[in-house]
Amino acid sequence: MFFTVGSRRVGSGMVNRTRLIIAVALLSLTHILVLGQWLPGDATTERWLWLGLSGIIGLAVGDALFYQSLVWLGPGLTTLLMALAPIFSATLGWLLLGEQLSATEMLGIAVTMTAVALVIRDRGYVGTSEAPHGRFWLGILAGVGAALGQAAGLIASKKGMAGGFDPLSATLMRMLVAMVAIWLFTLARGRVGATVAAWKDKKAMTAIAAGSIAGPFAGVWLSLIAIQNAPVGVASTLMSLAPILILWPARFFFGERINRMSLVGTMLAIAGVVLLILH
Repeated sequence: MFFTVGSRRVGSGMVNRTRLIIAVALLSLTHILVLGQWLPGDATTERWLWLGLSGIIGLAVGDALFYQSLVWLGPGLTTLLMALAPIFSATLGWLLLGEQLSATEMLGIAVTMTAVALVIRDRGYVGTSEAPHGRFWLGILAGVGAALGQAAGLIASKKGMAGGFDPLSATLMRMLVAMVAIWLFTLARGRVGATVAAWKDKKAMTAIAAGSIAGPFAGVWLSLIAIQNAPVGVASTLMSLAPILILWPARFFFGERINRMSLVGTMLAIAGVVLLILH
């Protein structure tokens, strides 16, 4: 919700670039306060490679594809495509990490994804894409690529944290590499000046700062704690509940409607989460 406010004022690209700077600053400060050092001194080259790859795939490339899909398809269909991420995560977790899901967990994933799809469809966006001629299928590919990037990023993160590596350190390393990659790309495109100029918008920066605390700082840190302690497919399914969790805040702050189908989706989602937790 904070990033929505910021994007409406200065554009999503500027938000994406700025949020990583703020997140790295917050993570660095927290890392110093909690662990007594700016960067983890015990991080091996292999960990840097896996976590750096995770940052580039999930936070740089994946998010870039997500934002481009938003442009070509709109928020509803793009978000629906992102619901594929748990399926990709469970599949990659099985193929690359040997994670086995029980029948109850697979049912929980299916029920939860059905609930998310119902709520997204109920928002009234699906089927109303305004993609330019010839860009619809490119938008579909971008959305699927974003979901796959998110899943692959989580898998790489779990590989990088193997052996009980601290999730805070892993989050900082992942975010740092993603920030460097995005800003090098920004420099190559000659967009640094425009981004810095947009920082003068105090309302936008306030919203982006708040969103950075909730998302790339706390949210990503918690997501790595989740995948370290649960199968990636299960953790990814719980992370995909944003369309459900945002219903009431969106109703309060933006005046968006909540009708019967959204309530049904919410109840289904709760049932799916119960299946995942009580398997």
